[in-house]
Amino acid sequence: QVQLVESGGGLVQPGGSLRLSCAASGFTSDYYAIGWFREAPGKEREGVSCISRGGYIYELDSVKDRFTISRDNAKNTIILQMNSLKPEDTAVYYCAAALKLDRGGLNWYGFDFNFWGQGTQVTVSS
Repeated sequence: QVQLVESGGGLVQPGGSLRLSCAASGFTSDYYAIGWFREAPGKEREGVSCISRGGYIYELDSVKDRFTISRDNAKNTIILQMNSLKPEDTAVYYCAAALKLDRGGLNWYGFDFNFWGQGTQVTVSS
């Protein structure tokens, strides 16, 4: 059974840091990309950062030089290290995977992200 379980969200002051983790299970090599999206109140869900199976990283322009995505293959975990957080980073953050399934999804950088975690809230506020 495929599962994506996020952890690490919370409340942080502007300029602070948070580390999000996504524990993936139920699939090993049957995916094209895995990464993070976010959805703020009243806004559309947007891609934040993802990493392809081949290791190429794609990022939202507004998080470059602040957020870093990494993959621990041994633990099947995807990490999003978020530094210099801003109030506009406040959102529910979702881990998502573009699996090799006959099913469409949210397209970002050519990958159809068709499997999602439950999300974790990140709030940046003083």
